[in-house]
Amino acid sequence: MYSLESHARGYLIFSMFAFGTVGLFVHYIPLPSSIIALSRASLGAAFLFLLVRFRHMPMSKEQIRDNLKLLIISGICIGINWILLFEAFRHTTLAIASICYYMAPVFVILVSPVLLHETLTARKVVCVLLALLGMMFVSGIFENGLSDITDLSGVFFALGAAVFYASVIVCNKKFSPISAYDKTIIQLAAAAVVLLPYTLITENWSALSCTPFQLFLLLVLSLFVTGFAYSLFFGAMGYLKAQTVAILTYIDPIVAVFLSALFLQEPLAVSTIIGAVLILGSTLISELRA
Repeated sequence: MYSLESHARGYLIFSMFAFGTVGLFVHYIPLPSSIIALSRASLGAAFLFLLVRFRHMPMSKEQIRDNLKLLIISGICIGINWILLFEAFRHTTLAIASICYYMAPVFVILVSPVLLHETLTARKVVCVLLALLGMMFVSGIFENGLSDITDLSGVFFALGAAVFYASVIVCNKKFSPISAYDKTIIQLAAAAVVLLPYTLITENWSALSCTPFQLFLLLVLSLFVTGFAYSLFFGAMGYLKAQTVAILTYIDPIVAVFLSALFLQEPLAVSTIIGAVLILGSTLISELRA
């Protein structure tokens, strides 16, 4: 079992690194965030569906049926999560939205004793608090303060996104046996169903334009960073405690920060380095066996 846990932890970490590249892709794709989200969900689901067909891996109707309710709920949560997060970025600063959004792992750890019957250790509590403190350093909140909040609704949008992200993690921990591909396909498809009407209502499709290279980036983002990485992400959850998953998700923003500094020449402040040490250090400590 330890070997399975080790592999699952590796898959989860890999998916977190993949998710950390999303911001870099979006930077070079001049499309509204809702359309990018819809592409991620729909193309990611289609890619995985064609992959399992090509590899002659039949989808288990019985396993899907046994988990259908949770699969649909989780997929809807993914779609709403993305919508709320994008709205948060529109109504407040990226720093404030990010801090609120990364309350999700805190929510997971706090509810795991009740919903998942996992033991909440003092070390886990301390580690998640240190990770949250690290996120505050990374965001620059200590340097800029709260003066940049333009609309408190942005804070509530981000906290709402965090709740739905935490819900996705909890739902995936409660599934009965089902393959990673099956549950990822259904969840992304459900997310696409949620995102489609929202995007049709809020976006002017006739005004959209994209170069071939930008479309290529969108395909990579949708097929690999979303479809493939989410299959690893959801697959790993079945072998790891929800509290472990919650802690390891902090790798995502750290990767994003360093990639933005490396490729976009955004300054890497001392506070960012301190935050990275706190987040990665707390992640390591939380995973050390007593």
